[in-house]
Formats: sequence, structure tokens, C-alpha cells
Amino acid sequence: MKNKMMKKRILIVDDDPDILTTYKKGLEESGLFEVDTFTDPEETLSNFKNGLYDFLIIDIRLPKMDGFELCDKMKAIDNKVKICFITAYEINYRALRQVFPEPKLECFIQKPIEIGKLVERIKSELEQ
Repeated sequence: MKNKMMKKRILIVDDDPDILTTYKKGLEESGLFEVDTFTDPEETLSNFKNGLYDFLIIDIRLPKMDGFELCDKMKAIDNKVKICFITAYEINYRALRQVFPEPKLECFIQKPIEIGKLVERIKSELEQ
């Protein structure tokens, strides 16, 4: 029997299907992660369960609700899951701190990001 290391479960929410396909493929090819993806925040919520994921990557700009609102709703379901926001836009950290003073929400990834760097960033965040 093969001794297989337990892969971490990652959920990525982004309204761009091409980005989701690229990230899913790259992260799964690393051999470290199993990845689920959603483009719709409401569909994400209806499929999200407590304890299912180790790490969430949420785009800030989404249709129907923004990534911060989605994050709040997901944290109400599972308050232990680690979350990182991803965006192609510049982030005003001071304004963000006023809305999200919680220090745990300091993980932000700037798009575009190379898969190797994304893998390293996720590993680093999971080790904290």
C-alpha cells in the first residue's frame, strides 16, 4: 500500500473561469492540493460546509456579492478556515483595516501570480 500524504483542500472563488482552470490545474499538479472552484458566490455558499476546506482563495470583486461579504458568510459556517483574498486591483490597506480590523485577514494575493509562487504562498499561510 502506498503511503500518501494527505492533500490540503483548497476552494477558489473567482468570476473568471480561465483563472480558475489555470489555478486548479497548477495547484493540483503540485501534488499538494485538491482544488474546488466556483464562479458564483451564492453557489459557493450552498456547497460550503464546516471543516471541508483547509484554505479559501476569494476574489474581492464578484457578481452578486463582493468577496468580503462572501468571506463573512463563510466564516459564519466555518470560523477556523484560513482565507486569502485575491485581486487584480490595487488594495488600500488602511481603508481595508477599517472594514476588517481582524489581523487574520491580512492575506492578499495580487493577480496575476505564477503558479509556483501561489503554491509557496498557500504552503506558507497553512503553516502559520
